[in-house]
Amino acid sequence: MSTLTTGGRVRSLVSRIVVRENGLESRLSGSLELVEKRLAECAGRAADPRVADVVGYLVAAGGKRLRPLLTLVAAEFGDPWAPGVIDAAVVAELTHAASLYHDDVMDQARIRHGVPSVNARWGNSVAVMAGNWLLAMAAQLSADLVRPALPLHAEASERLVRGQLLELVGPTANDGPLPHYFAVISHKTAALLSLSLKLGALQSGASGAVGDALAQYGEHLGVAFQISDDLLDITSSSALTGKEQGKDLSVGVAGLPALLALAGDDPRDGELRALLRSPLGVTGEDHRRALRLLRRSAALGEARAIRDQRLTMARSALRRLPAGPPRRALDTLCDVVATRTK
Repeated sequence: MSTLTTGGRVRSLVSRIVVRENGLESRLSGSLELVEKRLAECAGRAADPRVADVVGYLVAAGGKRLRPLLTLVAAEFGDPWAPGVIDAAVVAELTHAASLYHDDVMDQARIRHGVPSVNARWGNSVAVMAGNWLLAMAAQLSADLVRPALPLHAEASERLVRGQLLELVGPTANDGPLPHYFAVISHKTAALLSLSLKLGALQSGASGAVGDALAQYGEHLGVAFQISDDLLDITSSSALTGKEQGKDLSVGVAGLPALLALAGDDPRDGELRALLRSPLGVTGEDHRRALRLLRRSAALGEARAIRDQRLTMARSALRRLPAGPPRRALDTLCDVVATRTK
């Protein structure tokens, strides 16, 4: 499993959140290298090498490794060298990778991490089963961690599936599009960031109060992170993000800026609202036009303001943690989310 691309992205994220803390940066970078090796070992557990190729494909393709990094930073509030901390970080990444396999099937995505998606390369059925395999592997590792880890992982996995189902069925008659959106991203994104932090705290022996504060921070950070993804889907190119630009619009899934535009009454957004209301998604020239209009819409600024409110709430949760380099790193991560370009 090649980690060349992954290593560069991981080092970049570590260096951005750990400023002038050489000891912490060295520990995190070293531990993330162990996480990469363990991820490769887990993918190699598949008895059939063809299955190993599929389940290890996105893991090898790379990513920022945000979730295992959160686990490792959380472990700094206890004993970062405690047995099982690396596996706790691996559980977080395997669960995330599984959700990507499933998401790409649902979204009909063709690109992930700058390479063809699993469903584009092997088909939807293989992609779904590969995601299931990764979830099962994460559960096996969770069973060997401290006792609360397995039920926590089960709860987070249930929330991931619930979020995916909510996205599929859409809002009910009693549920507006915006509350539905926040319910979906709470389960699909925030649940896993919260789990990543909680696992690191638990496995390192940090106090329950620390674990609770980290979990709350993760919930708010996760919502902010997903909103920043929605913004990037509109404002950044595929070359930067490694994903298809405006993919959500093309399959009829509205991110927060689109939902805010639809909920607004600014007459200048009338054409945009008409395009976004297409029941079959926005494609072709209409897709390009909708993206251009969204970039000029006030909804983009409204979405940024909501993201920043969530980051303020995340920082508030951090104030319940002991002061020091790990807390500063998590605070700096809020700045990174606010200024993401990919």
